[in-house]
Amino acid sequence: MTSFNENLTKYAELAVKVGVNIQEGQSLYITASIDNPEFVRLLTKTAYEVGAKQVYVDWTDDVITRTRFELAPSESFTEYPAWKIQEREQLAEQGAAFMSVLSSSPDLLKGIDSSRIAAFQKAAGTALSKYRQYVQSDKISWTVVAAPSKAWAAKVFPELAEDQQVSALWDAIFKAVRADVESPIEAWLKHDDTLHKKVDYLNDKNYKKLHYTAPGTDLTIELPKGHLWCGAGSVNEKGETFMANMPTEEVFTVPLKTGVDGVVSSTKPLSYGGNIIDDFKITFEKGRIVKVEAAEGQEVLQQLVDTDEGAKYLGEVALVPHQSPISESGLLFYNTLYDENASNHLAIGSAYAFCLEGGKKMSQEELQEHGLNQSITHVDFMIGSDKMDIDGILEDGSKEAIFRGGNWAF
Repeated sequence: MTSFNENLTKYAELAVKVGVNIQEGQSLYITASIDNPEFVRLLTKTAYEVGAKQVYVDWTDDVITRTRFELAPSESFTEYPAWKIQEREQLAEQGAAFMSVLSSSPDLLKGIDSSRIAAFQKAAGTALSKYRQYVQSDKISWTVVAAPSKAWAAKVFPELAEDQQVSALWDAIFKAVRADVESPIEAWLKHDDTLHKKVDYLNDKNYKKLHYTAPGTDLTIELPKGHLWCGAGSVNEKGETFMANMPTEEVFTVPLKTGVDGVVSSTKPLSYGGNIIDDFKITFEKGRIVKVEAAEGQEVLQQLVDTDEGAKYLGEVALVPHQSPISESGLLFYNTLYDENASNHLAIGSAYAFCLEGGKKMSQEELQEHGLNQSITHVDFMIGSDKMDIDGILEDGSKEAIFRGGNWAF
């Protein structure tokens, strides 16, 4: 049985060597919580060992973040520091890689005035729009991983004793990212190949529309001409591979902005803006969100879709079988990085340029002309279950099964 330190070392190697795939002389920018200094130090050490030029760490702290939202003047949430914008943009233009280590409590901002959260999200989204374009066109290498905090672990494992919760979440993370196997990098290469078989099948089919049916869901999504299905590994503008999400179980593409009609219901809680949105339903007409209803977090959900005009449309369509490792674990992580990889999901907001033929080199105006949505936000929400069927509709109107009972039908 491997020890915690062995698994942690393998996880750091995966994040650095497969996630961002650091190259000799390349810089790395890490955003992480002070909850996990040992892991971040290990990431830094690993990056330097494989040839990183410089590792920059941007530390966050849930207590300080919460304190700001409680006590700072309202006008501070409409501002975003110019130096932080320049930091990311300049590093991206110099070819740096970016890693986010997620740890925040899903309930971090529970009870905070939602207008303050909305103002912050809008200011940050607007300020980092150019950086987001670099990300969504695969100009840079980037990855998102996670590490436990006490508050997050308590949310996932409330039935365990407090001194057991963090270690239980670490074990779940190691398993989900394949860090607990003998050869994790080899396991990831095999997993990448498996997902790309689904990608190749869907790209060969070139479906015009997808039709989703499940309890509370009857939704049709048209796909733009030239759409590309993607999954697992990506390639930056220099031709270097990277893995944007660890874990990942999805294959995904872009919807036609104006081609979404019907109603879709959530199947897992959404952690957004330090709040939980749960048991919600969204209605679309000609692509646009015309109604949102939520049993929990209604106001936060409404403010999400009011972020800008693009937040009223979809930017991503992702397929994940119900029979997949994270889903079969039976755990609800209250963290989109994990929960979206246990369920079919959609994303409100901006679309990925690399999911369109030639999209990586297109201007924002050209992407819009091809039917891709643009927004200062991109938020995934989970809609899959073992009761979901999905049909692919071909150009001639004929239908083929893609999902039956929540799993691949081919």
